[in-house]
Amino acid sequence: MVLLAANLRPAAAAVGPLIDRIRADTGLSATGAGVLTTLPVLCFGALAPLAPALARRFGERTTAALALVVLLAGLLVRLVPGLGFLFFGTALAGAAIAVGNVLLPVLVRVNFPERIGLLTSMYTTALVGFAALAAGISVPVADAFGGGWRPGLAIWALPAAVALAVWAPQLGRRRPAAPSPAGQVTGIRPLLRDPVAWAVTLFFAAQSAGFYATLAWLPSVFHSHGVSTSNAGFLLSLSLIVGLLPALTVPSLAARAPDQRVFVLVFVTMIAVGWLGIILAPTTAPYLWVVILGIGQNACFPLALTMIVLRGGTVTSTAGLSTLVQTVGYLIAAMAPLAIGAVHDLTGSWTPALIMLLALVVPQTIIGLAAARNRTVTPAPAPA
Repeated sequence: MVLLAANLRPAAAAVGPLIDRIRADTGLSATGAGVLTTLPVLCFGALAPLAPALARRFGERTTAALALVVLLAGLLVRLVPGLGFLFFGTALAGAAIAVGNVLLPVLVRVNFPERIGLLTSMYTTALVGFAALAAGISVPVADAFGGGWRPGLAIWALPAAVALAVWAPQLGRRRPAAPSPAGQVTGIRPLLRDPVAWAVTLFFAAQSAGFYATLAWLPSVFHSHGVSTSNAGFLLSLSLIVGLLPALTVPSLAARAPDQRVFVLVFVTMIAVGWLGIILAPTTAPYLWVVILGIGQNACFPLALTMIVLRGGTVTSTAGLSTLVQTVGYLIAAMAPLAIGAVHDLTGSWTPALIMLLALVVPQTIIGLAAARNRTVTPAPAPA
């Protein structure tokens, strides 16, 4: 599970630091670059409903192994010359990650129902850690191999291959051996009228929108203020690295707390402070601002994932809630990098775009407080 989680972010996180080189080599426009950086997140949402169908057919473990096969294929396809292959490979990788995203909370609920906080901490730490690694070393790897962008993306096929080797034995299990909780993986329809499910979904959407906009454009923001490409990539990497501590600790603490409202208030406030610093004094204390922003954003992510399991209550409801949260949440989040890029193109400045991200913390706080209350979803009964 940790190896699977480690491969669910580098395919997206490596693109932002290299986007200027990709544009220079391929002639990709700013709008096209926005589409490329948004495409994985769009796939996370649009293709998340594949996970329940595949899990019912093959079992959740075999489906995880199949997702790694597709992920590795996508990482290799996008290295083939031609913009079409770059976009197609990115879409393949995004589809695989969409399935893995949905399966991880289900795997926690099925296999470790008494250790939800610990296991969520473990896999979210892998998610955040490898996203930070991808943001930080993709440019140096590209420089080490001649300065082109392809080596910086190609390196992430290696951990995918390692994870696939570990999960490969599951590929022989074409169906679940016997009725099990895996067979209970269901879709989102029973939860469509549940207010708790929508509170968790919209909180996840808000935090994901801010995170992926940061992932796509933060290096460009600092580069526009005279920071070198390598240092701008390092600042993004730093904002992710500092998220390792909350990723490791927040799920366990949140799972033991009576509710998670204090966590929401603290972390959303940190996000607001980070954006204010970047807007008002980007080069005065850039390291301080990205550390504060990174802790806030990377704490909200594992907090939202923990809420999926806590608010789900049962394996069936957790599976449905995970699918709803990540389908709707990522579809909304996918619009954020495009919107931020479009506002920058229209105004010629990053300030209006960053003010939009700052304003996002208001609905994130309101929705987060509703999602953090101690209650579980109540799925609608199936029709007779």
